[in-house]
Amino acid sequence: MKREEKARRILQILDEHHPAVDIPLDHRDAYTLLVAVLLSAQTTDKKVNEVTPELFARASTPAEMAALEVEEIRHLIRQIGLANQKAKALKGLSEILLAKHGGEVPQTFEDLEELPGVGHKTASVVMTQAFGHPAFPVDTHIHRLAQRWGLTKDGATVARTEKDLKAVFPEETWGKVHLQIIYFGRTHCPALYHDMDACPICSWTATKKRKAAEARTGRRGRKR
Repeated sequence: MKREEKARRILQILDEHHPAVDIPLDHRDAYTLLVAVLLSAQTTDKKVNEVTPELFARASTPAEMAALEVEEIRHLIRQIGLANQKAKALKGLSEILLAKHGGEVPQTFEDLEELPGVGHKTASVVMTQAFGHPAFPVDTHIHRLAQRWGLTKDGATVARTEKDLKAVFPEETWGKVHLQIIYFGRTHCPALYHDMDACPICSWTATKKRKAAEARTGRRGRKR
């Protein structure tokens, strides 16, 4: 089956299982979304949502965040992985937003990716979810599922996976589909102990080679 055909059928299944999806990170505006996505690197969304209420009560704008000392920011996000680096990044990007962008979150990939701690994936989330610009954020979970489902090659880079997914899904669906894949992965297609034959998507997209490989590593057919 061609990738385009797979994508059409996958899109139908995603719409059936997750017809309406919201961003899993609590936020108020483009700036707080930027902060939350930055914090989510190597940390669960649940943990980020536990930490951000106190952080945003103290600093929910670039001006308020820039006014804090790095140590205070670090203390507020101390439960988050890489808290030291992220605290420095939050203060640094907030200062840049004030100095270069009038305290507003910029609406270009170039400007976003110049901010400390902001990579292409974070910029993509902000661009599509905050501003509605076409973007297909690819995190490690989407990258894994795209390979498992045969929408990109095994061993592909994240950049290649993003390109392949953009090629097979309609542009107007990108912002929704990337969230649907994340939710579907959590509910039906986990990384570990996954019964691929019972999965609504893996059961027909995964190759025999892929199923055999996951079976050999002991990740198939066990409970989570």
